[in-house]
Amino acid sequence: MSGSPAQPASDPSGAALSPSHEAGELLYEVVDGIATLTINRPERRNALSWDVIEGLRSHVAAARTDPDVRVLVLTGSGDRAFCAGADLTGMRADAGYADVHDARGELARLFDDLWSLGKPTIARVRGYCLAGGFGLALSCDLVVAADDATFGTPEIDVGLWPYMITVPLCRSMPPKKALELMMTGRRIDAAEADRLGLLSRLVPVEGLDAAVHELAATLAAKSPSVMKLGRDSFYAVWDQSAADALRLLHPMLTVTTELEDAAEGIAAFVEKRPPVWRGR
Repeated sequence: MSGSPAQPASDPSGAALSPSHEAGELLYEVVDGIATLTINRPERRNALSWDVIEGLRSHVAAARTDPDVRVLVLTGSGDRAFCAGADLTGMRADAGYADVHDARGELARLFDDLWSLGKPTIARVRGYCLAGGFGLALSCDLVVAADDATFGTPEIDVGLWPYMITVPLCRSMPPKKALELMMTGRRIDAAEADRLGLLSRLVPVEGLDAAVHELAATLAAKSPSVMKLGRDSFYAVWDQSAADALRLLHPMLTVTTELEDAAEGIAAFVEKRPPVWRGR
């Protein structure tokens, strides 16, 4: 599991609390087609526990089937962190070896859930975005970051390696640059992350919410059916050769032209009016 150290929460007696005893660790709301999913553990820099990852997967699944959701925004509460990685001390093995091994794969399955969601995803990033949290942000389609954001893969410094986040990192920056960050554990500021092409928008802290909302609203206003087909095809051809990719993409154009939304979009263009999307 990719992660960075975090101290376990405790009750007044000093005993560690399990994640199931910590209420409200995820917040979820849908407004005007935009679902906002927030990791709500600010005292832990929004570190990932088993329960948090399971909850994220459940909410992503709910967003997938909810026709009222056009866009998913993923963020962390507070101003210190988007997500500082895995809660290492809170994810100790308390079950069999095979069960723990499988549970560690939940982060990889969450990445795949986001890629296969069928709807646009935006990571809203403030503060620390490290290790598994770094991978989580880069598994979103777009990343909007405030200029106080810090990115990195510090696993090597605690005797671990960011195995699963290798995929979203190498899909988002030159592979040798990703390797350098993984080997050194070096953290980069938002300006360097932007130069590496990791960010869709880099904005001042005070402009972060407005920038995220503007981008999410823009995406929510598009045809959901065309967005799904186009986005799905993007991920489907990501690792393919040009020839294989074109064999898939060519027929997708014909499929798309048969949609009601395609006909509506062309009619609206000709009639010089806003389109009314039906999502079919």
